[in-house]
Amino acid sequence: MGEKLNLSNLQPAQERKDRKRVGRGPGSGKGRYAGRGIKGQKSRSGSHKMRAGFEGGQMPIYMRIGKLRGSTSKDAMPVGPFRTQTVPVNVRDLDRFEEGDEVTPEALVEKNLLKNTKVDVKLLGTGEVTKALAIRLHGVSSAARAKIEAAGGTVELLREPVVRGKPRTTRQAPAVEEPADGTQAEADDDTAEEREEQA
Repeated sequence: MGEKLNLSNLQPAQERKDRKRVGRGPGSGKGRYAGRGIKGQKSRSGSHKMRAGFEGGQMPIYMRIGKLRGSTSKDAMPVGPFRTQTVPVNVRDLDRFEEGDEVTPEALVEKNLLKNTKVDVKLLGTGEVTKALAIRLHGVSSAARAKIEAAGGTVELLREPVVRGKPRTTRQAPAVEEPADGTQAEADDDTAEEREEQA
């Protein structure tokens, strides 16, 4: 058996190692420059707290690479100040509801199809639905709407879709109305005769 443990032979399982005390004279091995070298960015205080992606001041990689279109486009999604974000739910997931139930974001949370109602919900058309349900969500695709209505259900949007952009209109020259007595035509003939005489 090993030696009995008591206060006289009590010691930690691993040997303790004291922290290196820097800047305590040349005899300590970490004096003068305290292990930081001479000058430079990493010799300054706070130099080891640089943000992620910092490359010393040169153009960082995320600014050097090409960008996809739509970084500030109002039609792009789901990132940016004008972009929107929706949580997709397919019609195949609606089998958990009974005939005639109302499908709302709150009902989807109760059926464990959503975590919360903080983000808008859009119904997509993957799968089939055989029950007549009353859909009241923020968005519904055309395929999902067709399947819901074919099964005898109804669709109601909680928010009206936003129409992006304005339709282009072609400008038409204003029509010139000619007098009914034909005076305008006579005046045109007179100007033509004057031009021929001058020539």
